[in-house]
Amino acid sequence: VQLQASGGGLVQAGGSLRLSCVSSTRTFSSYAMGWFRQAPGKEREFVAAINWSGSGTYLADSVEGRFTISRDNAKNTVYLQMNSLKPDDTAVYFCAAARSLYDYPYEFHYWGQGTLVTVSS
Repeated sequence: VQLQASGGGLVQAGGSLRLSCVSSTRTFSSYAMGWFRQAPGKEREFVAAINWSGSGTYLADSVEGRFTISRDNAKNTVYLQMNSLKPDDTAVYFCAAARSLYDYPYEFHYWGQGTLVTVSS
């Protein structure tokens, strides 16, 4: 499973960005998907996850109410809509896939290359 994330960039605090992650697999709907991030000098942390159908979403407390995860199985794509961005959201964002038809938690075995999000104050 290959994952290609895009959509990162430089944005001012309070702004919005939408990240996309396209999967190469033909069985995309068999995978739960997730977003993680890693800030400079910090460990990678969970941001959001979505189950195979899109009916279940899970968000880290730090982004609850500001970020939304969604997916389009017809396009093999998962999205992360990020609103009200803060400088603390600055990080490399990675998408990940877990072969699962169940609800969270997941073990993510497939990872994309990451896309950089920089939020200026």
